[in-house]
Amino acid sequence: MPVLEATDRLTPKSALRHRPLQSESGSERPAGAGEPVAQRASRPRPTPPDVAAAEIGEWKRADASEENLPGAVKRAQRRLSRTTMGSRSSSVATAPTTSPSEQPGQVREEGTAREEKTGIARPPAARRWFQAHPLLYLGLGMLCMLLLWCLLLPLISWGRTTLDDLRYGRPRTFQIDAFVGHNEVAGIPSHFIALNLSGHIEIIELPGGDPAHARIYSGPQLYDPDANLVPVTLSFADVNGDHKPDMLIHFQSTRLVYINDGGAFRPLRPDERPAVLQYLEHHPNL
Repeated sequence: MPVLEATDRLTPKSALRHRPLQSESGSERPAGAGEPVAQRASRPRPTPPDVAAAEIGEWKRADASEENLPGAVKRAQRRLSRTTMGSRSSSVATAPTTSPSEQPGQVREEGTAREEKTGIARPPAARRWFQAHPLLYLGLGMLCMLLLWCLLLPLISWGRTTLDDLRYGRPRTFQIDAFVGHNEVAGIPSHFIALNLSGHIEIIELPGGDPAHARIYSGPQLYDPDANLVPVTLSFADVNGDHKPDMLIHFQSTRLVYINDGGAFRPLRPDERPAVLQYLEHHPNL
């Protein structure tokens, strides 16, 4: 229990004044009378003004001693001295009582004083990230992939159409020269033009480069969306083994065969289909 400095300065018993046995008139007491009883000196209790004066004196001494200390140490000692003075004054008035509810506050106050004394701040608590079920992240990833695909699909289609415009133009046109044995006496190859006119495929042949004997071969009609933008190409190979180059029409991963009969091209007959299909299976790059 803390004790004030005022309670330490008590009057010793040796300093008590001796009281004579004579009365105030100076006559001696009768012989038969008993010895006088001396009153016991009691400890003087400090009064509130004395306590306040003692606290003020201690505050002044603490302020005088803090002038030679650094700023952080001064603030910490001032805070501790005020806390100590407050606890002393409360102990004089009433008995000190502590409860569990007051302990966290005291711990926080001591921690704050320790931080001010050392100058090291307590690191902030780490913020916890939002935690969710793994299926949520899986669903978000699939949704992002779907959105990405929806954005890339039109971009890929636009790029392909632009490339076909640069290579085949509009309407889609393809030209090639080949020796097929049609009026090529002068050594000039025949000229072929493949057209896609609004989805209808047509092939124009100029035998030996002579437009006076031009022939037109009608191909299939396309009904797909944007059928007029489908490019058409031509190639020549002997698919039936008669040593005459036949004409193959390519469009949309499809190969259409026209047989060379020596003077012109004709569609494939049903009896020739198995041999031609077998040849195309062995030569997928034609």
